[in-house]
Amino acid sequence: MKRLTSILLCAALILTAGFSLVSCSGGESTNTDYNLTKNISDGAILHCFCWDFKTITNSLDDIAAAGYSTIQTSPINECLVGESGGMQLYGDGKWYYHFQPTDYKIGNYQLGTRDEFKTMCKKADELGIKVIVDVVANHTTPTTSALNQNLLDAVGGIDKLYHKNNDKDISNWGDRLQCTTYKMGGLPDINTENKAYQDYFISFINDCIECGADGFRYDAAKHIALPDDPTETDGVENNFWTRVTKEIKNADKIFNYGEVLQGDNDRIGDYINTIGACTASSYGSKIRSAVMQCDVDTAYVEDLKVGSNESCVTWVESHDNYINDGNWSAMDDELVIDGWAIIAARAKGTPLFFDRPYGCSTDNQWGTMNRIGTSGDMFYKDKRVTAVNFFRNAMVGEEENITNPDEDSTSVQICRGNKGAVIVNTAKELKVDFETSLADGTYTDRVDNKTVYTVKDGKLSCDTPIPEYGVVVLYNEGYTEYAAPATVKISDKVSCLYDSETIEVPLEVKNADEGTYSVNDGKETKYKDGDKVTLKASDATDGVITLTLKTESKAGQKTYMKYYFTNANITGTDTTRYVEKGDKVTFEKPEGWGDTLYAYVYDDSDGQEKPWPGTEMKKLGDGKYEHSFLYDWENPFIIFSDGENQYPGKNEQGLPAEKDSDFKME
Repeated sequence: MKRLTSILLCAALILTAGFSLVSCSGGESTNTDYNLTKNISDGAILHCFCWDFKTITNSLDDIAAAGYSTIQTSPINECLVGESGGMQLYGDGKWYYHFQPTDYKIGNYQLGTRDEFKTMCKKADELGIKVIVDVVANHTTPTTSALNQNLLDAVGGIDKLYHKNNDKDISNWGDRLQCTTYKMGGLPDINTENKAYQDYFISFINDCIECGADGFRYDAAKHIALPDDPTETDGVENNFWTRVTKEIKNADKIFNYGEVLQGDNDRIGDYINTIGACTASSYGSKIRSAVMQCDVDTAYVEDLKVGSNESCVTWVESHDNYINDGNWSAMDDELVIDGWAIIAARAKGTPLFFDRPYGCSTDNQWGTMNRIGTSGDMFYKDKRVTAVNFFRNAMVGEEENITNPDEDSTSVQICRGNKGAVIVNTAKELKVDFETSLADGTYTDRVDNKTVYTVKDGKLSCDTPIPEYGVVVLYNEGYTEYAAPATVKISDKVSCLYDSETIEVPLEVKNADEGTYSVNDGKETKYKDGDKVTLKASDATDGVITLTLKTESKAGQKTYMKYYFTNANITGTDTTRYVEKGDKVTFEKPEGWGDTLYAYVYDDSDGQEKPWPGTEMKKLGDGKYEHSFLYDWENPFIIFSDGENQYPGKNEQGLPAEKDSDFKME
């Protein structure tokens, strides 16, 4: 009777507290039903940048346990096999080759086969995770000799594949005809108005859906014409977007969004209305600046800057700005996580988390493995990130209220109805004694699951201040206590580059009794936390040794990590940037700037060409300005200004400069 009474009392407490599931005995939860959102727009998206299909499949338990309802792949189309098939992100191989289609069929050497993609989608569906595929409809590889003959035959030949003005580079980004028919970045622009091409591309989209895809991210969407945009030939209909969003399988259930980097005449509102959703690149820039400058004023945080229709995908960073504008060296993980907590806690926008390369840092862009195929950095499942993800899932349908505690813009509070709140502090310790929309009661911080906060008469209080970079997640109704996920990894002190005959690697396993390791996909051997394995250079293939770690938690959640150890003498990686005297770069003047622009050039040793604001730039016309370097440089950075405005902003690192770079403010 005592046991029955205890069970009934526990059940009553669950119902009255509004918890989905809480361990009543004080013991460890065994729940792994993660209650992910059914709609992509309601949850969070993990961008599995350059992960291959097998890696994603083996990581899906981890992804679900971190609260992501959706994953986004890199482009899965057949693509140019660059640099003899090298598999480094940058060096002996390049990440961007899968953005150079040679045909619209599923599968490529970087990510895997169609069958592997299908297997990945099947497991994702079993876990309640949706799949978005990054697709490249606007351009092909510039190596046109590599194009598949099936594609050329289907569209009526290579002349019919491209726009007539494809040999011209875009010189005026505000000119919509140039933007949608001219060559961009050396990539030949597809004639997306060609019905035969549309038919062929739609067959590819339908095959993706047949295999299990739930949505699509359209790369370079701004360069594909809207229905009322000008055409290069009279009588041609700009109906690409109408067809690929309406004439596909399960069209009413597919989540589509376009990459529209905002700038001159980007027509962001029209793209959202036509495609369904678009990226909010200007908002991402604002969030990065806000957390870097410790100024998260509600005026910066609230406005998504996409117009009246706010159907958009938000991010702190994307793969483009991480790689191309120096964000990798300007923001560390702490700043990214603060920004993520802000955008993911909000009701507006669908947040996408870009998973950086494994082992990267502000001193190492490509990470300690620099490898295509493997999973990225483990900060995508940081406890703060995970706590905010599950908060988001529990707050579906709740309105947002964004405030600065005590009107101090160094911190921000995002309340969702009166059910929950996320507080982000970017500067000095924040004393907790301020107004909130939370209902009166007692709340436990879901990040550390121990710090207690009290709300009385609309005032939030706690004896423990929130530290710098701190993230606090408060809610009761909808909270679920899940089983602690298992993790496997090597020691952070170990480099994946080697130049010795043997490498001793300490192994870690958490929230599981033991793990297994295998070398070069061989026999699996059991290990305990703290055990070591010795790798032999003589076992390498082309200088590469693989080490695969696996385990399963007591609750049945599986986890996996595959490491690539590469001989340091054959990496082929040289990320040094050299600029010679007389080399040139261009910059497009932002709207509202003065007519006299300057380029300020410097390097890591604090060398500079001239004192601020630098050298006056040459005006080329159509808003373009040119800078010619006065000296030879190694790893230079550049900042543009008109004497008052500047890009990048104050206290931000300059843009990495290379010969013939063409810069444009986001």
